[in-house]
Amino acid sequence: MPPFARALLALVVGIALLVPAAGCSGTKKKGKKGGLTIAQQREKADKESTPDRQAAAYLKIARKQFASGDKSGAKESGKTALQKISGEGEASQVAPRLIDVAGFLAEVGEKKPARDALKKATDLAATLEDPVRRARVLAEAGGVYGDKAKGLADGKAAKDALAQATEAAEKADERFRAEALAAVALGYTRSGLADAASDMVGKLEEAAKGLEEPRAKAEALAAAANVKAQTGKKDEAKALLDEAAAAAKSVERAESRAYALVAVATALDANGATKEALSLLKEADKAANKVAEPDAMKTIVDKVRALTMALEKK
Repeated sequence: MPPFARALLALVVGIALLVPAAGCSGTKKKGKKGGLTIAQQREKADKESTPDRQAAAYLKIARKQFASGDKSGAKESGKTALQKISGEGEASQVAPRLIDVAGFLAEVGEKKPARDALKKATDLAATLEDPVRRARVLAEAGGVYGDKAKGLADGKAAKDALAQATEAAEKADERFRAEALAAVALGYTRSGLADAASDMVGKLEEAAKGLEEPRAKAEALAAAANVKAQTGKKDEAKALLDEAAAAAKSVERAESRAYALVAVATALDANGATKEALSLLKEADKAANKVAEPDAMKTIVDKVRALTMALEKK
């Protein structure tokens, strides 16, 4: 999944997973269509080729259980996911997965293991040589630390992680700086610390406007607009979003266009333009359904429809 899009997924993943799922941690229940039992899903997860993939599979099980109301089973599966990913591994793969698991554990009330996972992820981030990857990991960790609804609501830890993320992003090569700064912007907005991001978002705007690739430009401008929206600068946000929407609509590749439109729609909603956001999501849905690869299509279609459902309820 594209990096920027992965970060956005955190905003809507809870709704995306409202699908028929195996029931309680009880292992005999099946889905409405006779799917695998929880025990069978766990057995399948254990057979994945790497700890990272095993953790991802257990996290998927946990999210399904949580969506179906089985909170205790979800906690158990989430903790197992953390156990799977707690060993040695490639930092660039392990750190993002740790943050995914931490975010879920925090959401279901398992604060201590969530904090432990975030600490390990940020420690691993320090070993990453690529400043873009380092910025992304630290920004996502900051988002989970600070998120008051689904995270740890720890503003101090969030600020520390996001300050490190900003420092890393500013060291990125000029070609990739906007991508890194956009990830940091999302971390600030998720953690509710947009007011502290004024200097960073100015640099993001400057970097974004110099981009030629339309998807990257759309996503970077949308991230900057999101920060502006959360700090009450609605007119400035709107100007950025007009430019971001134009860039997103010009993307030729269907999958990339869908992701770009989702980024802009998310920022439009943050700026109070929910009607316009839903209009863009209709275009995103059309683009998503044109993606040739089945798994990639399902991922983006689910993302678009989950966000659409969330906005339609407003």
